[in-house]
Amino acid sequence: MPTNVIMPALELAQETGKVLHWLKAPGDLVRKGESIVEIETDKVTVEIEAPASGILSDVTARAGDVVPVGQAIALIVAPGEAASPLARKVTEQEHSTAAVPAARLAAASPKARRLAAERGRDVSALRGSGPGGAVLAADVATAKLPAVPPARSVEAPGVSTVWRIMAERMTASWTTAPHFYLVREVNVSRLVSWLEKARKQTGAHVTYTDLLVKLVAAAISQHPAVNASWKDGAIVRNADINIGLAVAIDDGLVVPVLHRADTLSLAELATRREDLVSRAQAGKLRPPDIQGGGFTISNLGMYGVDAFNAIVNPPQAAILAVGRIADRVVALNGQPAVQPTMVLTLSCDHRALDGARGAQFLGALAELIEEPLALLI
Repeated sequence: MPTNVIMPALELAQETGKVLHWLKAPGDLVRKGESIVEIETDKVTVEIEAPASGILSDVTARAGDVVPVGQAIALIVAPGEAASPLARKVTEQEHSTAAVPAARLAAASPKARRLAAERGRDVSALRGSGPGGAVLAADVATAKLPAVPPARSVEAPGVSTVWRIMAERMTASWTTAPHFYLVREVNVSRLVSWLEKARKQTGAHVTYTDLLVKLVAAAISQHPAVNASWKDGAIVRNADINIGLAVAIDDGLVVPVLHRADTLSLAELATRREDLVSRAQAGKLRPPDIQGGGFTISNLGMYGVDAFNAIVNPPQAAILAVGRIADRVVALNGQPAVQPTMVLTLSCDHRALDGARGAQFLGALAELIEEPLALLI
């Protein structure tokens, strides 16, 4: 029986996905788990794997098409197996250049729709230069349009889908999640001295981010209330400790996830973190890489930032903002002394996490950072 290749839903708010490039052509033999198509989702560009082994057939979505989540975009059939007549009919319709089926959403790119709406134009009245006659942003920009009032603005060139969705999600988080912030300055002198020791012991290129992931995972295991979300009027706690890392890329911000971080050694954390970050920057993340996060770390210390307030990454209950390590004057045994410190800011969704529980977690994390030896050996 043929197996459908469908447009996946990677996030709760995702409605569509955009086909960027087919890695396999119709008629190619594919293996289950092999990457066959590259799509752009709400957050990132990902490669979708074949759900079964067989021959790729009946590709109904071409590069540039925007497809609703859950809709089949191809079939995988066994050698010698014929696709269903219905599937063939859909294929013929999708590839016809005479007309675009009314049920499809690909008559215009999302950027073209937004730009046309801002200029008060109906995209269906424009001539498209994209695949299958789809209207692109360039078509809207070059069409004869009514004058735009000076007070209005249009989307800045270069704004990607990832950036736009990031903006929409952060706006939704800011307006729906009642944020509060807890700040703690911690002494990291022992963390600094033990970083090189950890590198020698593991043989891996361990970074401060890896140490923080390890310590955050340990603190979460002690205070699982932060590993939760507010959903349908109830607090839902996550069974696993999956920690997301905010990574800046050219298109915006993505959050790949280190799954079951509490079970990983420092060497394993360093290897997986390096792999995730490099693939995120190359646009090669896969669906599992961005799913299941329960807590996020955003580290801007490498940019010289002392402290900042991060916006909670929905549907999570909290995010930890990490500033740079710097020498500061602190009280040591009742006397002023210069010590390396770091400022941590915990942003919380008050619906799922209250101040006391957030403070308990941050206190436990601070203690682990100041005395991390037990977790680094």
